[in-house]
Amino acid sequence: MKQTKTLFYCTECGNETPKWAGRCPACGAWNTVVERPEPAVKGKGRSASSRAAAPPKALPVTELGDSVEIRFSTGMGELDRVLGGGAVKGSLVLVGGAPGIGKSTLMLQICGKLCRFAKVLYVSGEESQHQLKLRAQRLHVESENLLVLSETGLGEMLEAVNQEQPDVLIVDSIQTLYNDALDSPAGSVSQVKDCTMALMQLAKGSSITVFVIGHVNKEGSIAGPKVLEHMVDCVLYFEGDRHTFCRILRAAKNRFGATNEIGVFEMGDGGLTEVENPSKMLLSGRPEETPGTCVTCVMEGARPVLAEVQALVVGSAAGNPRRTSNGFDYNRAAMLLAVLEKRGGLKLSTCDAYLNIIGGLQLDEPAADLAAVVALASSYLDKPVPGDLAAVGEVGLTGELRSVSQLSQRVAEVRRLGFKRCVIPARQGLESFPDLQLLPVQNIGEAIRAALRG
Repeated sequence: MKQTKTLFYCTECGNETPKWAGRCPACGAWNTVVERPEPAVKGKGRSASSRAAAPPKALPVTELGDSVEIRFSTGMGELDRVLGGGAVKGSLVLVGGAPGIGKSTLMLQICGKLCRFAKVLYVSGEESQHQLKLRAQRLHVESENLLVLSETGLGEMLEAVNQEQPDVLIVDSIQTLYNDALDSPAGSVSQVKDCTMALMQLAKGSSITVFVIGHVNKEGSIAGPKVLEHMVDCVLYFEGDRHTFCRILRAAKNRFGATNEIGVFEMGDGGLTEVENPSKMLLSGRPEETPGTCVTCVMEGARPVLAEVQALVVGSAAGNPRRTSNGFDYNRAAMLLAVLEKRGGLKLSTCDAYLNIIGGLQLDEPAADLAAVVALASSYLDKPVPGDLAAVGEVGLTGELRSVSQLSQRVAEVRRLGFKRCVIPARQGLESFPDLQLLPVQNIGEAIRAALRG
């Protein structure tokens, strides 16, 4: 009797190994390698039908067609912005986010917009049809073009697609979908890969736009194998604290557009509302004449967004001062604290320092360095930054200020929101703006004096 061979694979990244290991050699995760039987190997020879068919022929790139993809608006401007101008017909879009963040709410709301001109099939493996009906009533989504199916089987879902022939298919979620032909449970690596491959073939073969919802793990990445993100056309992350009202949709991958755009939404009782002016929303409720806060302007794609950087510097009761940052890179915050002590003359090595970005934004560009330095100095010296002042610039290790990209667009946004002064690097020439005083500085010492002199 032939003995069945077994393989070991990682439940995080899907990497296969011939033997068990406590740590996955591919992704480095611990205690994620599990055992499974080796799948039967199909015959390597080509069938008679495949041998009879003509093999595919490679063509010169100059002879290929140049027809553009067919785009259509989802009815939500913020989602269209992140997708690169609208959804593409026949594309597969993966929407990930933490539980309770509002992924299902977002998908059901766009159903109400899409049903005006398209037929939509919403397949849910997590909610019953009655629950979906109650949520649709709360979101005021009522249309005969919206079909709802509560099913977790892949075969039953594909059969419903063949019968209804929808224009848009929404699957909530990929972790609940399973194929009866596989022995593994729903949500496993093999099930997620197989079901995603079936949805991709459906999208490309039938020109159906497919939106797939995926959960994220505790590390913040989409649960399942990493190959899942490589298979789809777009990967969108829905971010934000579920205890606050602000939600941010950003693209991690987009084959049909840029990946540096964001969409801003506000969660309310009636669902998600688009925020066309995120700067005004993020600055609402900003304290006046309070030390430790400064406004900067960051670029999210082609959109300038004003963000409030808050800092708190207090004396440390322990020998090892604490450093904490929320929404700001921790290593960059530690570097700015060292530059402030060495080049700015502030004794911060004996103080606890905390940095926080209001509204759930993640500032990952160096243009926010100057605002963080000014906020830290303001908290340490206990002097407030004027409410009509903003700061934009990159800080080097010698304390100098370096130029940043698209400064004119940033300053124009600062002026549009009513600020009267803006601290910028002196090495970057900029034309004057009416009703806005530009304060060019060369280093952090000049920046702190210009910002805190009142």
